[in-house]
Amino acid sequence: MALKAISPQNAASLDKDLMEIGGWSLDQLMELAGLSVSQAVYRVHPPSSGKNVLVVCGPGNNGGDGLVAARHLAQYGYTPSVYYPKEGKNELYQRLKTQLNNLSVPFVSDFSSALKSTNLIIDAIFGFSFGGPLREPFPSIISEIESASVPVLSVDAPSSWDIEAGPPKEGPGAKFMPQTLVSLTAPKPCVKHFRGRHFLGGRFLTKAILEKYDLDCPQYEGIDQVVEVGVKGERL
Repeated sequence: MALKAISPQNAASLDKDLMEIGGWSLDQLMELAGLSVSQAVYRVHPPSSGKNVLVVCGPGNNGGDGLVAARHLAQYGYTPSVYYPKEGKNELYQRLKTQLNNLSVPFVSDFSSALKSTNLIIDAIFGFSFGGPLREPFPSIISEIESASVPVLSVDAPSSWDIEAGPPKEGPGAKFMPQTLVSLTAPKPCVKHFRGRHFLGGRFLTKAILEKYDLDCPQYEGIDQVVEVGVKGERL
């Protein structure tokens, strides 16, 4: 089954439709996104492979997805920690932080040291709305993730990648290729440059939304919120 990619413009329009027409709140969409990410982590890196997970969050909704994923991972028995160098201003993010504080999930300040003790990195820095250029502190952060010796799972798009054109030609992120990518709602055009395990999370879209944006919906198994699909769209 071929899965169509969605442009960043249509992805933004789809989110708007979900909230204005579909009755969804940002909290709900972020919860489902973070849950999908956590399930993908469990698939590719079960706790037996190492419980220490470093979640690197950006200031926008992608970072919020990472905060939700960290909460679920803590409940699954992992030992997550969060690096959140530039916090989002929406009070939703503060509530997500409170939930993590209540689970004793640490927010780390020394990124380089945290990298040395982690078994998996979740890249939740930038999503489909990223348009570049990178601004500090993110170029140095992405360079460190890029050269890390542990596997990386990116949320929606590898951070630093152009959503249409893929990895930058030079500089931070030019050689960034995470082992796993979780596309949310639908793959973004940059997926054609990705070589790794690819999951789709979006088991809540209605038939009307799928038809409006000319999207496909693969068959999710059981109660799973993610389904693994080929990097060129073929179902695995």
